[in-house]
Amino acid sequence: MTSAIETAVEDGIATLRLNRPEVRNAMDDAMRAEVIATLEGWAADPAVRALVLTGAGAAFCAGGDVRGMQQRLAAPPEEVAMNGWRRQGRTHRCVALLHTFPKPTVAAVNGAAAGLGADLALACDFILAGESAMFTMSFLARGLIPDGGGMYFLPRRVGLARAKELVFSARRVQAAEALAIGLADRLAPDAGLHAAATAWARELSAHSPAALALAKSVLDRSLEMGFEEVLAEGSKAQAICYTTAEHRAAVAAFLGKPKG
Repeated sequence: MTSAIETAVEDGIATLRLNRPEVRNAMDDAMRAEVIATLEGWAADPAVRALVLTGAGAAFCAGGDVRGMQQRLAAPPEEVAMNGWRRQGRTHRCVALLHTFPKPTVAAVNGAAAGLGADLALACDFILAGESAMFTMSFLARGLIPDGGGMYFLPRRVGLARAKELVFSARRVQAAEALAIGLADRLAPDAGLHAAATAWARELSAHSPAALALAKSVLDRSLEMGFEEVLAEGSKAQAICYTTAEHRAAVAAFLGKPKG
């Protein structure tokens, strides 16, 4: 049986490729479980310094599996809500692992990132859009609301009014517009998308893994904290940094540089 994802680690850069190209990498329960297990393992693996998330074939991720939705609606009405609630928990676990991954994450968006696919991209630290990339918060067109973190991540990227417009209209945003409004951070040709994402991930992860993880943990919460709280959290993180081998080596290397 073919795996719902493909994984590779090369020179510290991990690639997680969603691998259901026949349905544009729509996420079903099996794919979700594999993504969760992989992210949990890589988060704790010191050999992994950064993550690139992308899709196989012509799409990044078309969102949730609509055929699966149809099958679930065939359950007795009294079971639909609880089944959905349990599935939401697994979806939220998947998105939370991406958001809190203690290393840089880059979504290399090839083709459509629709619904939950857009949410997965938004959960990453950075979005690199291929020339064929297209984003759509398509939930309302299915009679649903964004449920994969998009209502948290999207306003923080594009502002509240624009986030409302994108969610309410469910319209398509092509790569150039995505860059212009801050939905994407960089563009790359489709042919070189993965190479560009890997190179960027390598650049982002070049320094102390411990300091990076700690800085990311504070930055990810900084918009919900006041100034004094950010300083307090930063002080605790810095105290840990003072004890790391990377800090000691960096100080020694700096002081050992020739003068002039």
